[in-house]
Formats: sequence, structure tokens, C-alpha cells
Amino acid sequence: IHVDPRFTRTSAKADIYARLRTGTDIAFVGGMIKYVLDDMERNPRNYNLEYVREYTNAAFLVNPDFGFKDGLFTGWDTAKKSYDKSTWGYQLDENGVPRMDITLQDPNCVFQLLKKHFSRYDADAVCQITGTHEDTYLEVCRTYAATGASGKAGAIVLSSGACEHTHGTQNVRSFGILQLLLGNIGVAGGGLNGIAGAVNGL
Repeated sequence: IHVDPRFTRTSAKADIYARLRTGTDIAFVGGMIKYVLDDMERNPRNYNLEYVREYTNAAFLVNPDFGFKDGLFTGWDTAKKSYDKSTWGYQLDENGVPRMDITLQDPNCVFQLLKKHFSRYDADAVCQITGTHEDTYLEVCRTYAATGASGKAGAIVLSSGACEHTHGTQNVRSFGILQLLLGNIGVAGGGLNGIAGAVNGL
């Protein structure tokens, strides 16, 4: 799968090429995250949910006062243009260990909050933002989501361009969320793989 604003020699060699508008990476990957979360609910056997429960923070319970509305998380101070992050932590037990719901059903667990956060990234909205043809986009989602099965793996290979946007950190964070949901971190053939000219590049 090759996703790029330009059709390049890499695109010509890809089985699936998806064009997107420059700077719309987060919407593109956000829609993939929503696709995976929805498909997990419909077809849980197609995913390595043991990995999600045991090796990510998906089961951790977040402070019930945490929220997200109209593009802002709780604690936004308009005058200071900064966040008070006091509601952003986990619920802790008497030993300071995060409380968990391994069923992933508690509305305050990270998994359910992810579903709520990414619910707005349906294919129609994503394709309007990115300019990607919807049939192609859904093919990308289906194909890459298949790497979430036990015994499968999928890698995301990115150049420094993905990191150098003003929202590059958010780009890479969204790639990480997708890979963790699919169990593609810490496994052979998975990961976030940066290619750059510098030895320290991601």
C-alpha cells in the first residue's frame, strides 16, 4: 500500500495506491483507526485482542472528568492558551497502580475513549478531507486491518516528511495508535519504520 500526494515510482510498484491531499495524514489514519475499532466490534476473532488488553493501555481507566468536545480536551484555558491536565490521568488503586477493565467495556477505559474520539472519522468525512477516492480508501482500510490477526504483521514505513509538518508529532502518534490496535509493535515485520538520510532520523 502506498499513500502519497504524488504518484511516484513507489506508487507504480504498489498493489494499492491512495492519493491524499498534503497535510491530511491525521484524517486518513484517523479513519483507519475508526475502521479497525468498528471492525473489532463486529469481528473480534480477526484481531489479537490479547495483545491489545495485555500489552497496551487500552484497558486502563481514565479519570471520569476527562473529556473531549468541540476539538478541545478538558482543562483548556482560553486566556492562557494552555491546558490544565489534572483530569487527564488514570484512576489509581490504593497502591498507585492504574485501575483496569480487561473487558474493554468501561466507558472510561482508554479503548472506549478511543472509540468515542475517533467516531467522527467515518469514510465519507475522511474522503472529503483527504480527497482520496472512497473505494480506494476502504480497500486500504480492509487490507491493512487484516494485519491485526494473530500471526500476521504490518509495518508502516514513513519518511521524515510525515514528521516535519507542524503537526508531525500528532501524525506519528496516530500511526502508533493504529499499530498498537493491530498488535504491530514489537513483532517481526511490524513497527513504525522511519527512512531518512540521517542516521538519527525518524
